[in-house]
Amino acid sequence: MAATLTAPDATAKKEAISVQDRDKALKILAKSIFKELKSQGYETRQIVGLATEILAQVTDDLHTDTAR
Repeated sequence: MAATLTAPDATAKKEAISVQDRDKALKILAKSIFKELKSQGYETRQIVGLATEILAQVTDDLHTDTAR
């Protein structure tokens, strides 16, 4: 007999797959951005500067969220 997922189980599974898909998409996006920046002549240190700035923005956002 085949197991049938109930609505909450199906939703949880869909959300879990969605998170996995998003994580994979973010890795692909990061690699694509890196390749594009290198092909446009940016040096590795400049790309690190960009990554640092993005992390600073994320950090600021996290601090704002926790202050609410």
